[in-house]
Formats: sequence, C-alpha cells, structure tokens
Amino acid sequence: MKYFLLVSLGVLLISGWSHAQDEGIGVGTVEEVTVDSDLGASREGSRTDAEAVLREEEAISPDGLSVAQMRELRERAQNFTFQTEVNRMMKLIINSLYRNKEIFLRELISNGSDALDKIRLMSLTDRNVLDVNPDLSIRIKADPEKRLLHIIDSGVGMTRNELVNNLGTIAKSGTADFLSKMQDAEKTDAQEMNDMIGQFGVGFYSAFLVADKVTVVSKHNNDSQHVWESDASAFSVAEDPRGDTLRRGTHITLHMKEEAADYLQPDTIRSLVKKYSQFINFPIYLWASRTETVEEPDLDDKADDADGDEDAQVEDATEEKSEPKKTEKTVWDWELMNDNKPIWTRKPTEVADEEYTQFYKSLTKDSSAPLARAHFVAEGEVTFRALLFVPRVQPADSFNRYGTKTDHIKLYVRRVFITDEFNDLMPNYLAFIQGIVDSDDLPLNVSRETLQQHKLIKIIKKKLVRKALDMLKKIPDDEYEHFWKEYSTNIKLGVMEDPSNRSRLAKLLRFHSSRSQDMTFLADYVARMKPSQSHIYYIAGSSRAEVEKSPFAERLVRAGYEVLYLTEAVDEYCLSSLPEYEGKKFQNIAKEIFDLEESEAQKERLEEQKKQFEPLTRWLGDKLGAWVTRATVSRRLARSPAALVATVFGWTGNMERLALSNAHQKADDAARKHHLSQKKMLEINPRHPVVLELLRRVQADPDDPQLLRAALTLHRSAALRSGYMLQEGQAVEFAESVEDMLQQALGLPPDARPDEDELDADAEADAEAEAEADAEAPADDHDEL
Repeated sequence: MKYFLLVSLGVLLISGWSHAQDEGIGVGTVEEVTVDSDLGASREGSRTDAEAVLREEEAISPDGLSVAQMRELRERAQNFTFQTEVNRMMKLIINSLYRNKEIFLRELISNGSDALDKIRLMSLTDRNVLDVNPDLSIRIKADPEKRLLHIIDSGVGMTRNELVNNLGTIAKSGTADFLSKMQDAEKTDAQEMNDMIGQFGVGFYSAFLVADKVTVVSKHNNDSQHVWESDASAFSVAEDPRGDTLRRGTHITLHMKEEAADYLQPDTIRSLVKKYSQFINFPIYLWASRTETVEEPDLDDKADDADGDEDAQVEDATEEKSEPKKTEKTVWDWELMNDNKPIWTRKPTEVADEEYTQFYKSLTKDSSAPLARAHFVAEGEVTFRALLFVPRVQPADSFNRYGTKTDHIKLYVRRVFITDEFNDLMPNYLAFIQGIVDSDDLPLNVSRETLQQHKLIKIIKKKLVRKALDMLKKIPDDEYEHFWKEYSTNIKLGVMEDPSNRSRLAKLLRFHSSRSQDMTFLADYVARMKPSQSHIYYIAGSSRAEVEKSPFAERLVRAGYEVLYLTEAVDEYCLSSLPEYEGKKFQNIAKEIFDLEESEAQKERLEEQKKQFEPLTRWLGDKLGAWVTRATVSRRLARSPAALVATVFGWTGNMERLALSNAHQKADDAARKHHLSQKKMLEINPRHPVVLELLRRVQADPDDPQLLRAALTLHRSAALRSGYMLQEGQAVEFAESVEDMLQQALGLPPDARPDEDELDADAEADAEAEAEADAEAPADDHDEL
C-alpha cells in the first residue's frame, strides 16, 4: 500500500488492484487525496535519497509492472508470430467490420459478463470456485495522462492455454478460410458465419480499433496468473512475475491511440455504458473522483484552550463559537454505472404499474404514461423476452417519416444493447410501438451492429406483431377512443400492407355508421345484420354529412340496412384490401355491382320497371354515350332522380377526388387521365317525377332540343351528387343550363341578357381612368436618362 495512494490517481495497477482487494479497498471504500501543498511538501521533504533510488528502480510502467518485473517478464515470455493473414484480418476488423469505434467497450464488457456468467454457473455445483474472490463485478479505470484504459472482471479467467487458444486463434490455418468467407459474405450461410465468429473471437479484437497495444492479465482457478500482450502484429504469453495478484478474473489494459483519447474521459465512459451495457446482469463500476466540502477543527483554538486556565475556558464557553473552517477534498471511489435493473427479465406479476411507467419514461423520454403495454416471454425455436409500449400521443411527423428507419425497438442480446436501427423487428404500420427485445439465442454478424438475415429474425417479428396486436385489442373501451384518434391510420395501413394479419387487424377497425352517431366495430355491425343479409355495405366520402346525403345509401337506409360511412382518405383503400369479415363480403354501394336481398315480388316489380322505362334508358344511352356506358333503372335510389355509378374496376367519386389531390399525381399523369375519362353507368329513379316526365317526353318527341338539355343537366347534376367532378367544359355548360332554368322560373324571357350599352360605357370609363393614371405617373430612371 506504500505507493497505492499515488498510483490510484493514474493507471489502475494490476498489483495495486490486488493489494487494494487484500486491504479491503473495493465497493463502498473511499480513497482520499487532500489538496494541501504544505502537507505535500512536508512529505516530500521527509523522503530519503534511498527511497528515491528504490522508487526509480520500481517505477510503475504503463503496464502496471516495475522495471525489474518487466525484465523478468521478457525473459520468461514465449513469443508467437502471426501468419501473414493477420494483417488482412486486422484491416478487415478495423476498416470493414465496425463502422462505429465506440462499440469496443461494449464488446469487452460483454466478454467480461460472459466470464462472470460462467463462474456463477460453475458455483451452482461447486461453491468453492468463488472462495478466492466472491465478488462478481466489472470495473473500469482510466488514466488519461498515460492513455491507458483498464477493464477488469472477476469472472472465470483464462489459463495459459486458453490465452493462446482464445486470443491467438486468428493465427490458426483456418484464417484464410475465414477471410475468404467474410469477403464473400453473401454466399455464406448465416449460422456458419457465426460459428466462425465464435472461433476467432473477433469481438475482443475490436480493442484494436482504439488501441495500439493490448495487455491481458488473467488468472484461472486451475492455473497460475499469465500475461498476454499483442500489438496486432504478434503476441506473447508469459507467467506473471508478480504472482497471483488478481486472485481470479481478467484485467485488460488498452494502450489507447492518440485519436481515441476521448474514450478515457469519465463522461464518455458513462455514456457508452448507459447506451450499450446498462442492463448487464453484473455491476459495472467506474473509478471516478468527486469533490466534497468537509469541516476541519481550528487547531489554533485548541492550542489556546490547552494553555488557558479553567476560568478562561468557562468564559470562552459562554462566547459565541467561531465558524469551523471548510476545505475541499477530492474523493475517489467506485461509482456504480448500471443501477437500472432490466425489469423485462422479471415476471410480469412481480412488476408494479408504477415501475412499468417509470421504465417507459426513462426509455422513451416521454413525460406521459403509456397507453398500453405488453410484457411476455416467447418460447419455441427462439426464446426471447419483450416489453412493448404504446405511447399516448403519436409524433406529429410520423407519417412524414413513414417507412424510414426508426429507433423505437431496442434489441438486446443477453442484456447487451445491440442496435435500435433494425427495422425488420416491426412492420412500418406498427413503428409507433416502443420497447425492448432481449434474446439469448439471437445470432449476430461479425460486427454485432447488424443482424444476419436469419430465420430466427422472421420468427421474432411474427411473434412480436401478434403480441402487439393482442395488446391493442385489449385496450379498454374508455381508452380505445383515444387510441383510435391517434393511430387509426396505422391500423388501416396495416390492413393494406400485411395480408397475414388482416383478420386480426380487421377486429381493430372502427367506422362511422348510419345506425349510430358513435363509431362501430365490424363485429358489432355483423351482430346487427339482418338474417338474410350477406354483405357489409359501405360508402366513402370526405365527411359524414356528405355520405349521409349520398344517393347510393338512400334506399338501403330507408329499408333498415346499416351502412358504414368511410370519411378518412385511407378508408376506401383499406376496405378494398379486405375481402371479407367473418364470412361477410364488403360491398361499395357506389360501384356498379350491387347485390341487394329482395323478395320475388320486388324482383318482378324491377323487371316491369325496366320494360316500362326502356325507351328512356335506351335514349339516354344514345344521347349521353360519350360519358356513360349505359343507363338503367336503379334499385338503390329513393329520393334522387339519378346517380352515376362506378364500374367494377373504376374509381368512385371519392377515389377520383383523392387522386386529383395527390401531390405526386404528376408522376402518373397518364393513369390519372385514364381513370378520369372512364365512363360511368347512369342509374335513374323510376319513382321520381323528373324521370317520369322525361319518359313521357321521350315517348312524345325524342328530338325535342329542350329534352336533350334536360338530359345533360340531369347527367351533370347526378355526377356532382355522386361525388364526381365535372370534366373540362362541362362545368360552364352546366352553369349556363342552370341559369337558363333560373330565368324561366323567374318569368324572364329565355334570351334575356345584360345591357350591351351599359357594358360599352363601363369599358370607356375604364380606359379614360387608365390614361389619366399613366399621365400622372412619374417617369422612371430609364426615361430620365
């Protein structure tokens, strides 16, 4: 302990580490350095020249070894020369496999966690393996001045042979095969790739991303302590001349590159541990300093009290005591960095609601509690734990980023954070779900930053989606109203994009209905259907007020049938993608095909009406042939005289309006023009007086010009009533015909027009005003020049 006080301010010594443990310095202990120049000078002055010579001989080297021990270590070391492939290997690691250098700390901590897992597992059958050191932890200590970083674990440790085999395996003859397979990764089986990774321990060699040299000291219960050292071109192994200083475990020292100096800063280390390793099963400590203010007794006052008599002491006691002196001390201690426990590893019954809420807030930085959650363990071909949340509010720009990379699902493997950029864990329409997925079985690629295209990923995704949909289905009714306002578009997009889960997603759909002012689930609609009804009827429009007045729903609603009102832009696309629900097919009542359950008497009545109005329907088909496929008697109209019906594969009025408003429609202008020019079917209401009068006039004089104008007006009003937009030129003609009828209704002559003389006078007055304005206007610079 003679020099430990000084050394603790810099590099964490291997020997000092052992002595600290022997002396009881560990978790909960504190090493203090008082800032006192006089005291420091006094101590320096008391040291003898002999001590100075001894200190020079035993000066601490960057490796934690004295000069004498370094000499002995070199004499004992057995050197290994890497094969020529090692340079290619290191270039591959440093330049290709890892895009982000900071993951080196994650890899080394993960290796330490694995070593701790092994010794803990061994202790289940043999408690004696922990006798030499019952502590199970990972400790990190940085020395910025010497550019050294130490990572120490008290795990199982490695024997000499294991140091050679585990850390020197890249010198084996299989290296060439490994390199060739890595460079031809697309043709390599994912599992075989991961087997190669396990053999070569590439994760450990990520240390060379930031270090010029790596020293590993390891102690296994079945062997003496050994030192492994490499500069990436060769490595050596020797028995440690200091003997058993670790007791058990592994101490890695990284000799950092100049450009990696930031990784020696405490704040950087804390952030990396929090990002990647905060849920490791074992405590991770950082040797860090903090400043404390302490009170010290006044030594001068004590001396005066000792010299004074008893009366003076009594007198002093009655006086007000002076304020004690305060000094600042730098206190060094082991700081626990991963105090957040992974609650997803616990049983759901053991986690309180408040714990879930606090974890969600820390995970997402959301100030509100989640709307719903799902905590489960999935077993089978792959076992994983998951904790999913539904945020109460969806981000405003969610659909601007739809289909892009998200960071809402964080992937862990054995509590080690791997990535939050793996989009394949959740489909786009469920990208709003946030949470954790943790698996012990998941295979990784060499860099552990991206995952192999492995069948286990597909299994995890399939189970995650189904559990997520179950979670949404279980949202209480009083909360589902809020959920639907926030995420209804996501669910509808899911129906369109995810055929394998359409039946599950359909159970979440809600729409407005003619039966109620409230929205209804499809299950409730089906429960209210008439016994003979085989279709689910719906009509789409821009608002409820619009669809309620749609001519297509008139007779259905009047007859007691329920019609779903689709008022959102995505609704019609959604139900067009959904073939049926519980055996009931969907029917867009604005389409040409329309099945309505009718009695035999009603069918006979319809046939009679078709024969009765055949002269009119044939005449309308001829005269309006440029715009309609045919005219027929309608079964769906009740109050309106006529309506335009879309063909089977044509656009309804709602779809046409959406297409025209699409900002990207120019890219598909040909398709737009094709659909807009499609002919529709004209349906007429055989009970409407206008239609009956048209039939009478067609039978009386089919060549009457006024009859043709009436037919054109009927067609264009039917188009507007059916949700379509009038084509070019039709709007002006329609307005003129309406104005003519207005003049007739007011008793004005058909040829009544504005006074032409008044128009000419107004034109002359405008010309005179413009001339006067030009004369008064000042000349511009050009005219002046």
